[in-house]
Amino acid sequence: MFTDIELEYLADQPLGRVATVQPAGTLQVNPVGFAVDADSGVIDIGGFNMALSRKYRNVADNGRVAFVVDDIASTSPWRVRFLEVRGRAEAVAEPASTPYRHVDGPVIRIHPDRILSMALYPGELDLEPHDVPKRSRSVGEI
Repeated sequence: MFTDIELEYLADQPLGRVATVQPAGTLQVNPVGFAVDADSGVIDIGGFNMALSRKYRNVADNGRVAFVVDDIASTSPWRVRFLEVRGRAEAVAEPASTPYRHVDGPVIRIHPDRILSMALYPGELDLEPHDVPKRSRSVGEI
């Protein structure tokens, strides 16, 4: 599901942002800790009192999610990298197992349908900013 380079990038990043859809249709974005299960290709988001959070309830309500991890590789010259996941999510009250090590308990489990990235692959940070390819692929149901 994720390439080795994508998995390396995700493993080096401590923080991502998850976007969920609230009942009224408005969007909510939260910074979150996360872990990737390389074998199953899912991303687990955990945290303190996760089951009481609005993002968890949003996922339980409609299962729609987008998740992004990004950073600035350089400010001179300006170089931004990112990996975005669009997909389905489930609110898992009692996961049998999870790669999320920081907090036990409920998680938001993301099942990727589409993966987008920029400037993660060798040599891409050396290109002119507008020449860096934006990679996009479908990996599941859309």
